[in-house]
Amino acid sequence: MNARKAANELQYRTLLHNDLEATKALLLSSCHVIPVPVRGPVEALINGGGKRLRPAFLLLVARLFAADEERALLAAAAVEMLHTATLIHDDIIDNAAVRRGIMTVNARWPATAAVLAGDIVFAQAAKLIAQTREPVIVERFAVALEVICLGELGQMFGSAGTIPTLQAYLDRIFAKTASLFALCAEIGPLLAQYPDEVVAEARRFGRLLGEAFQITDDVLDLRGDSNETGKPVGVDLRQGLATLPVLLYRAGYPDDHRIEAILTRSADEHTIESFIQDLRCSAAVDQAMGYADARAEEALSLLRKHPDTPHRCALEELVHFAVDRAY
Repeated sequence: MNARKAANELQYRTLLHNDLEATKALLLSSCHVIPVPVRGPVEALINGGGKRLRPAFLLLVARLFAADEERALLAAAAVEMLHTATLIHDDIIDNAAVRRGIMTVNARWPATAAVLAGDIVFAQAAKLIAQTREPVIVERFAVALEVICLGELGQMFGSAGTIPTLQAYLDRIFAKTASLFALCAEIGPLLAQYPDEVVAEARRFGRLLGEAFQITDDVLDLRGDSNETGKPVGVDLRQGLATLPVLLYRAGYPDDHRIEAILTRSADEHTIESFIQDLRCSAAVDQAMGYADARAEEALSLLRKHPDTPHRCALEELVHFAVDRAY
C-alpha cells in the first residue's frame, strides 16, 4: 500500500501527544495499589511504552464521533492496562525473560507472584473502564477479555500442532488481536450515544484493522528480518502454530508432510529451515498479504465515510501502517 514507516514516524504520536501522556499518567496512578516489589517491573513495562496503538486508535476514533474526551481517556487507559495484563500473562506462558528490553515480571519473581501481578493489572483495567459510567462499555470490555482468554485456551488445548481451517484461523486471530481493536473502535460511538448500526460499523472497522495487523504479523514471522523484528524467523511454526501462509502453502502443496512433522515438533532443525525457505519462496506469503491488504482496503472504505479531519488522516495512516510495517 504505502512506503514503510516506523511507528515513531506516525502522526498520531504528535496529534495525541498530550492525550497519550494523560493515558500513561492514569496507568501509572493505577499501579499505586500494587506492592512495591512487583510494582517496579509493571511500571517499567508501562514506561517502556511500545507503540501505544490501542489507546491511540481508541482516542482517534472517539474524536471522529466527538465523544466525551475525559471518559475516552479512561477507556484508553483501561484498554492499555488490559493489554499490559495480557502481556504479563503471555510472558509467563512463554517463559519469556525480556520484553521491550527489560526483564519480565516472571523473570524476577516466582510464577505465583507473576500471575497475581497480571491479575491485579486486570483488576485495575476493570476499575478504569468502570469509571466511564457506561454499563454497555463495561459489558463489552468484559466480553473482549473473555474472548481473549478463550482464544488463548483454545490455542493451547485445541489448535496447537494441527492445521486449522481458514475459519478457525480467522477466529483465532480475532480472539488474539482483532477483538481488542474492535472494542477500541466501538467505544467512541458508544460514549457519544450513536445508534446500534453506527456502533456496529465502527466495530467492523476495528475488527478489519486488527485482522490486517495480525495477518501481517504472521507474514512477518516468516518473511521479516530478524534484526528488525527482534525474533528468529518462524517462531509460530516452531511453537506448533500454523498461520495463514502455512494454510495457503498446504493448499498448493498438499503432499508436503514436513508441515505435520514441524507442527508436532518432531522435525529436526534442517527440516524446519528448509521448509521455511520453501514457504518464503512460494506464492503463499504474498497470498496471505493479499488477505491483509483486502481487509485494510475495506477498513479505509469505511473510514472515508467520515469528514476529512486530522484524526481521520491519522487513522488512515494507522491502517496503512498495519500492513506496510517492517515489524
